[in-house]
Amino acid sequence: MPGLIGKKIGMTSIFDADGEMIPVTVIKIDPCKVVNIRTTEKDGYEAVQLGFGERKEKHLNKPLAGYFKKNNVDPVYKLKEYKGFDTAEMKIGDEIKVDIFQEGEKIKVKGKSIGKGFQGVMKRHGFGGVGGTTHGQSDRLRAPGSIGQSSYPSRVFKGQRMAGRTGHSNVTTSNLKVVKIVPEENILMVKGAVPGSANSIVELIKK
Repeated sequence: MPGLIGKKIGMTSIFDADGEMIPVTVIKIDPCKVVNIRTTEKDGYEAVQLGFGERKEKHLNKPLAGYFKKNNVDPVYKLKEYKGFDTAEMKIGDEIKVDIFQEGEKIKVKGKSIGKGFQGVMKRHGFGGVGGTTHGQSDRLRAPGSIGQSSYPSRVFKGQRMAGRTGHSNVTTSNLKVVKIVPEENILMVKGAVPGSANSIVELIKK
């Protein structure tokens, strides 16, 4: 499905025509440049590779710098391919703007969830803890408890829920309603929350 790359600005609230307050996430969509066009004859499929943001050439490795130079486009921060565009009507260097979306339609938003670092089992998995709160049990309140067996099979099974890194995972939120579009500023507002922290990169995909 066609889509765009944007930056999550943050959350706010707006009022509709009936005076009802709607919580929205504001997403800034700078014009996404067409960096490459995949064709069936050359690549075996049809897609459009879009680039988002700006990037200094000194921060690129040689293969990537050569790729942008070959296509005669300025370096971009993020690259992503999308199917569903009419590739026959597009060329490298074109800009895709927020007007491909319409107010009222439902979209999907992909992003990296907020990282929470290393967390224990109670916060990561909702464990209840072990032991009581008195009688010398203070060092075991948030412990995971038993994680394996003794004589057989004498090992910890794979997938056992334990403490570890939490968040910073790929998350997709579906059925988000486009509440408002500000085309002159390339801003799109969707109802509700989307994955990621403020200023993180997100993908918007038409359903």
